[in-house]
Amino acid sequence: MLETMGKLLTNYWFLFAKGTGYTLLLSGITVFFSSIIGSLFAIARMSNWKIGKVRPLHTLVSAYVEIIRGTPMLVQLYFFYFLLPRLVPQLDLSAFTCIAIACIVNSVAYVAEIIRAGIQAVDKGQTEAARSLGMNQKQTMMKIVIPQATKNVLPALCNEFVTVIKETSIASTFFVGELMTQYKTMTAALYLTIEPLLIVAVIYFFLTFTLSKAIAVLERRLQSGD
Repeated sequence: MLETMGKLLTNYWFLFAKGTGYTLLLSGITVFFSSIIGSLFAIARMSNWKIGKVRPLHTLVSAYVEIIRGTPMLVQLYFFYFLLPRLVPQLDLSAFTCIAIACIVNSVAYVAEIIRAGIQAVDKGQTEAARSLGMNQKQTMMKIVIPQATKNVLPALCNEFVTVIKETSIASTFFVGELMTQYKTMTAALYLTIEPLLIVAVIYFFLTFTLSKAIAVLERRLQSGD
């Protein structure tokens, strides 16, 4: 088995490298955009803006979060894979683009909750003190609350990155080029199952383990800065 794995790495290393690249690209795109959109959604969910007795932003974002978190990711991938090309046929969206959008939509729901929890974890006395000094709500949020909340949410956001890397394996259902897609390609061509699967598992472990250790270092530095 080890000899076969060695031959696979020697002869097909470019496929594993390509799969790793697509996995990291899909994960990076997902985390980047979900962090931006999730921040906006978190603020919207905490908004007190009302129309009558209804808080429309809070209601809409809450419904979005519950729907996304309450349905399987694979169902969402199928939904976007088949629906987006029909909604915007003029854009000629690739499978990778459709799956990336689906991953972003899924991740935004979780990131929004992470950021909302981080903001709410900031002592309310900080907000009250800032307002007593004459800061308005926007200044208080930007200069007092968000800088402190950032320290609360960074480790959780990094852990979301680790989770996204593992979840990209589901995207192999649509053959978008990531690691599990390369595994399926090699399995079909070489009639091997265990050996390439073990190599892919080791690559996933290396990626997530490395990121987890980096997150641990980041957490220690943030704690030492308190």
